[in-house]
Amino acid sequence: MTTATGVGSMPGEDQHAYAEAVRVVLGELPELPHLPELPGRGVSATMTGRALAVVADLGADLQPSGWRLTDAAGIDHRRSRSLLAQDLDGLEELAEGHTGAFKIQVAGPWTLAATVEKPRGDKVLSDVGARRELAQALAEGLRDHVRDVRRRLPGVERLVVQVDEPALPAVLSGAVPTASGFHRHRTVDLPQASAALEWVLAAIAEAGAEPWVHSCAPGVPLEVVRRAGARGLSVDLAMLTAADHDPLAEALEAGVTVALGVVPGTDPATPASDAHVTEKVLRWLDMLGLDPAEVGTHLVLTPACGLAGASPAYPRAALALVRTSAASLSG
Repeated sequence: MTTATGVGSMPGEDQHAYAEAVRVVLGELPELPHLPELPGRGVSATMTGRALAVVADLGADLQPSGWRLTDAAGIDHRRSRSLLAQDLDGLEELAEGHTGAFKIQVAGPWTLAATVEKPRGDKVLSDVGARRELAQALAEGLRDHVRDVRRRLPGVERLVVQVDEPALPAVLSGAVPTASGFHRHRTVDLPQASAALEWVLAAIAEAGAEPWVHSCAPGVPLEVVRRAGARGLSVDLAMLTAADHDPLAEALEAGVTVALGVVPGTDPATPASDAHVTEKVLRWLDMLGLDPAEVGTHLVLTPACGLAGASPAYPRAALALVRTSAASLSG
């Protein structure tokens, strides 16, 4: 049976909006709800701030240029950790009694390396040792994070951890700018990229959760990601090229989950119907030569990307649409 879930982010700027986002997710995505992220609440709630809240044994602080690693956690880093704990407290209360599956999200090692600075400036990406240390600290922190979520949601049998890597294609192509903005960081080769992902994905699996990798960006090396240990590949259908079709078809045939972004992440000029979304997915499966009845249990429908930029009313409609479209595909 095809299911539906969200990518992660939602609009909103306070804890009241967060609680409402949890209610929307639990109501519209009963088979695979997720922990909402509200970056509109400030820098401590952004993708990077959220991941630094999970990282173990490393301090960080906010500088004018962005997040920077430090000897001890600064006030903004402590706020990130406090906000995540507060969100999990709220989730624990609102999702009491939830059983089945649940998904949480975290920025991946390469997106962190491309957005966080070393203690003396410039991105962690520029230093092989620093990016290794950050990736391993993320892996260790995720072990504790998974245990904490499982403790709070004891009825959850299947916990998915979605590792968000929007910066991975830029890292691999040498497109991440240096601090000056006049140059670009060196390209990271595929074996190094794979190794950092392997540490993080293995830690998730060893903690008893299911590791996915998500990116809305074009050019994600899907075969490399899968070999690194991803048991789910989350992509935006509109961003796929011909080179992506075979890896995704092979993943579905091998029983790997493919989460397909099929609904806009912001309010569209003309709302789509579930019939339109269903037809779009069926055409894609037909192009891949796959039988929906055979791969449907490994297919998940999602919005194309996060919903943080949408109007307050749109997320409920978008999540309802992916849910009804998934039900239509299931026949």
